Formats: sequence, C-alpha cells, structure tokens
Amino acid sequence: MSSFFTANFLVELLLSAVRMATPILLVALAETYSERAGMVNIGLDGIMSIGALVGFLVGYRTGSPWAGILAGAAAGILVNMIYAFCTITLCAEQTVYGMAINIFAPALASFIYRLSFSDTSTLIQGVSMEAFPIPVLSQIPVLGNILFNQSILVYAAYLMVPVTSVFLNKTRAGLNFKAVGEFPKAAETLGIHVVFQKYIACILCGAMAGIGGAYLTICYTSTYSEGIVAGRGFIALSAVIFGRWMPSGVLMACLLFGFCDALQIRLQLISPSTPYQILQMIPYLCTLFVLAFFGIKKSGPKANGQPYYREER
Repeated sequence: MSSFFTANFLVELLLSAVRMATPILLVALAETYSERAGMVNIGLDGIMSIGALVGFLVGYRTGSPWAGILAGAAAGILVNMIYAFCTITLCAEQTVYGMAINIFAPALASFIYRLSFSDTSTLIQGVSMEAFPIPVLSQIPVLGNILFNQSILVYAAYLMVPVTSVFLNKTRAGLNFKAVGEFPKAAETLGIHVVFQKYIACILCGAMAGIGGAYLTICYTSTYSEGIVAGRGFIALSAVIFGRWMPSGVLMACLLFGFCDALQIRLQLISPSTPYQILQMIPYLCTLFVLAFFGIKKSGPKANGQPYYREER
C-alpha cells in the first residue's frame, strides 16, 4: 500500500481512467442524441455487446482494427433498428423493447461467438489499435502522457463532445433535433419531420454504441469474452442523467465513472488480499450514489420516452 500515493501510480491511474472512460463516453453521447429526440434507449448494453463481438470478429478475420470498428458501428445500427421500428413506427413502449434488446443482443453475440470458434474456453487474441502519440503535445510533462498518448479512437471520442455541443446548440439541424424531444407536435407544425428525426437519432445511437462496444475488443483488451460489456451501457445511461443531457456534463460524469473503474483495477493489484468482488463494486456503487443524490432533480426532455402518434392528413 506504500506505493498507492506515488506519482507514477497516480499518472498510471489517470491514464487508465481516460482510456476506460472512452467507451462509456461514446455510449453516453449516443444516448444523449437518442434522448434529445425523445427516445429513451435502455438497450445500450445489448448494442455494445453485439458491437464488441462483430468488431472483434471482423478485425480478427481482416487484420484491420478500423474494419472492426466500422463493422461494430454497422452491427449496432442494425440491432437498434429493431428497437426503432417497434418504438417509432409501431409506437410500442420504449423501456420494454430496450430491455428486449438487452436480452436478445448479448445472447446472439454469445451464439455467434460459439459458432465462430469451437474452443470457447481459450481467449483468442484479435487485432489491437495501437496508441498514437501526438507530436509535441505528448512530450508535455505528466499531461502529455495522459491526454496525448492514446489511440485515435480515444481522441475521436473526446472530440465528439464539443462537436455534439455545437451541433445541438448552434445549428438549425440540432435545434430541430431538440425540438422533437421537447414538443414533437409543435415541431411537426413547423415542418420538422418528427419520425425521420427519431430514426436519425436511433441510427446515431446504434452506431456510436456499437463503436463503444468494438472499442472494448479492439482498443481495450484485443479479445472477446462473454460479459465483456459488464454493465457499461447502464453506467452510460446514468452518465447522461448525471450530466443533465449536456455533452460537457456527460463528459465529466464519464470521467468520474472511468476513474472509479480504473481505481478498482489498481486496488486489486496493490491489495491482492482484498476480495476482488468487493473492489469491482466501486464503479457501480458510484453510479448508485450519483443517481441517488444528483439524478432525481431533473427529468430531461419533456417528451422523453413518450410514443409519438403522427396525425394523418
């Protein structure tokens, strides 16, 4: 335990926190797009699972991590279109079909993995996306190694925060997007195609959540195992609530959860006598604490989770 407070330990902890917050951030931003258009998608865990499996398989077969990332995005969109059709076109209950995705997609991923590899008891190594140090910036003491010595997908995830903020608050398309989540009938009277906007939200959500899953098997572990998502979809959902549906707030929440996740792994290394199950509870306890004390005072977009019945003309 004497090494706990060393500078090297803290640097490694923060480096891991940035990396481990990345998949949560990608999925939380995906849910932000979805909820801003009035679609509460609790099936994020399922979408991440299928994205993780498809990304791993395509990367393993092609040898290209980028092919795996794109395949994970495509798989996420495909699965989320099931949710979109049922909840937008058929006006079904969003929570029910979100849970259905959480049940269906991980089981499908497990089935495909067992079909692909006869020996499922051995972890199979796939492709890995290497770190890409940014010239000059990566040489900055301490912060350079933490922030600018990451994979390209990490940079892309954090760049999506200001991009999302500008899109939602400064562009006409983004304002239309938010109007659909707040007052869909009023938006329709102004010429905004509500159903189209909701489908676009589901496509963005599926793609980014699928990429978040693929990140786990291409950038984080370079292998696939059942349960690799480990509830990160629900943590991302909590991050959206904690972040007040704003990209900057979502970023802060994801960094907090990523730090807790990195901390529990480091604590397992320096305190092997402590049961690892107790330490693994840290990110989830943090999630419960945040929701209990910060997530109950704001309900989000007014039409969130409500089916939209388009009037016939």
